[in-house]
Amino acid sequence: MKFSEAFYILMTQRGGHINDPRDPGGATKYGKSRRSYPELDIINLTVAKARDIYRRDYWNASKCDEFPMRARFLVFDCAVNQGVNTAIKLYQLALEIKDEGIIIPITIEDSYRKNTEEIYARFMSLRAMRYNANPNFDRYGKGWTWRLFGVMQRSIHV
Repeated sequence: MKFSEAFYILMTQRGGHINDPRDPGGATKYGKSRRSYPELDIINLTVAKARDIYRRDYWNASKCDEFPMRARFLVFDCAVNQGVNTAIKLYQLALEIKDEGIIIPITIEDSYRKNTEEIYARFMSLRAMRYNANPNFDRYGKGWTWRLFGVMQRSIHV
């Protein structure tokens, strides 16, 4: 999967401008929150600018181009929704290697050597457990869980 495909899929899950007072991220647009990007004019954010942010801060930061095709979208989505460091740590835990939270050569090597459904299921299970531990799970948990199943389903068709 290329970044352009991953971004397109991600945008099908993201809405326009949302300002849910219960969301700790504050106002959001295209999945970018005022809390995460305080310098950004959220209301006037364009898709093109959002694309640049997603490429730079999530796809490139997670080195998604270096992973096997199937893993790319799984890692990217986790980076977007749960943080780059978390995405890498959870993927390393799924691979059963030291969870450094940074891409080290063994992470890429093992992702090709252990490119199996079991690894992907383990990774998604780790994501679900992390969501479940979130204090906002009661409010947003159904959506987060739906997201995981949707991401897994979309990654199958890569």
